Amino acid sequence: MRALFFDVFGTIVDWRTGIAREAQAILKPLGYALDWLAFADAWRAQYQPGMNEVRTGRIPFAKLDVIHRRMLDRIRPRFGLEKVDEDVLAELNLAWHRLDAWKDVAPGFARLRHRFLLAPCSNGNIALMVDLARRNDIRWDAILGSEIAGDFKPKPRVYLASAEALNLQPGECMMVAAHSNDLAAAAALGLRTAHVARPGENGPGTGEAAPRVPVDVAARSFEDLADKLAT
Repeated sequence: MRALFFDVFGTIVDWRTGIAREAQAILKPLGYALDWLAFADAWRAQYQPGMNEVRTGRIPFAKLDVIHRRMLDRIRPRFGLEKVDEDVLAELNLAWHRLDAWKDVAPGFARLRHRFLLAPCSNGNIALMVDLARRNDIRWDAILGSEIAGDFKPKPRVYLASAEALNLQPGECMMVAAHSNDLAAAAALGLRTAHVARPGENGPGTGEAAPRVPVDVAARSFEDLADKLAT
């Protein structure tokens, strides 16, 4: 095994807290008083439906930044944001570029990178992955995933294009994620799989504390993953 591919939203970064924080920082000075976590949850709830329009061929492929903005427009009426100016909406959409990594990411990655190539295999576009990496001092060997594949996970092309980009066979790669459906899709293509628990991803007790599908490695954190991969 030579490369680790990572899911990002939820697995590496805490999207819920970050979106709530950024939305409050941008909208509260303008006089808006929302349930900020509920706003984050509602925006994220549009994630799979938004990408599924691309997966099913209903609309052409678009970067996740574009999908995120469409998602935002769908929930604006629910939160009374119909009159928010375009420049404010553009800044709000960049909230996804300013998320913080979970605390175990830095120490875990510092060990993992000595043995493996590390790359995101995310539905996030390249600019988004670059900004998250710079914010959290993540040193990727490459940025892979949806934008190079022209599709969104769990479509097979996203995983296979990531392996091909590094001149590797699927069996030389391991998909690392906190979401069992992501890992099941990767495993079906011959990638190895590792589950990292994120029991609080969507709020207390809401994420996956353990995998729901067979995996090669189940870890409590990225430090635990480094232990189990002997790095």
